[in-house]
Amino acid sequence: MATKLSELLLGAFSELRYQPTSKRVRAGIDGSPVVDTEEALLVWEPKRVTPVYAVPEKDMLARLEPPSAEGEGVDEYPVRLMADTPPALDPRTGFRRHTAAGEELDVVASGFPVPRAAFRLSDPDLEGYVVLDFGAFHWLEDHEEIIGHPRDPFHRVDVRATLRHIEVKLDGVVLAGTVGAQLLYETLLPVRYYIPPEDVRMELLEASPHRTICPYKGEARYWSYPESPRGRNIAWAYDSRFIDARQIHGLVCFFNERADVYVDGGPQGHPLTPWS
Repeated sequence: MATKLSELLLGAFSELRYQPTSKRVRAGIDGSPVVDTEEALLVWEPKRVTPVYAVPEKDMLARLEPPSAEGEGVDEYPVRLMADTPPALDPRTGFRRHTAAGEELDVVASGFPVPRAAFRLSDPDLEGYVVLDFGAFHWLEDHEEIIGHPRDPFHRVDVRATLRHIEVKLDGVVLAGTVGAQLLYETLLPVRYYIPPEDVRMELLEASPHRTICPYKGEARYWSYPESPRGRNIAWAYDSRFIDARQIHGLVCFFNERADVYVDGGPQGHPLTPWS
């Protein structure tokens, strides 16, 4: 019987998963080195969507010590990636919400502790490794900065040009219309329609202070459509820091979870995602 690969990936969410990487991985804080290794692992704790790095303890350049203070509670942000999938933990769920057995540790760099920024998993396959809090440190893969979280080798982003007519409406108001869109296909996510700004009614939108980070596409700035309660932070565009996302640099995309998107006049519906 044939197996749908996405079902294999989603079916493993309840398990502790890891994957070796051949990249040189470095981390630091305030100019102090924390780790430099060529033997890192990508690790997904149970229910986690995005990976973090586990590094060999022998390659740590900072000390690991027992926690110096009591830890505070960490809020969970459970989401469903699709309607028929079990809940997963949104990346907003902090590092210290661990879903596997292990030991929390402080990371001490240049004499200053970073509380509970390391986690030694109680798993024989990961013996000798500690998982590090990605958000606590500045990271490099080889000699390039990475942001948000490590890139998932099983996660793919493809962009394709289209000449089909794309129209975006909200509450019956046309916000954009184009035959020059770029279609972005991303693993386990709905297709996104990136539209040249000259084909967007930018005069109807208001700039928002909201910002988000994507490790594949860069930092996004947002716009809202103030005439609708569904219009808050409805559209975004990425900066140009990542060359492999250059096809969408400066283009505007709308959340099709809330906006009404039409392709050659056909409605595309509203997908169920963490942003619904």
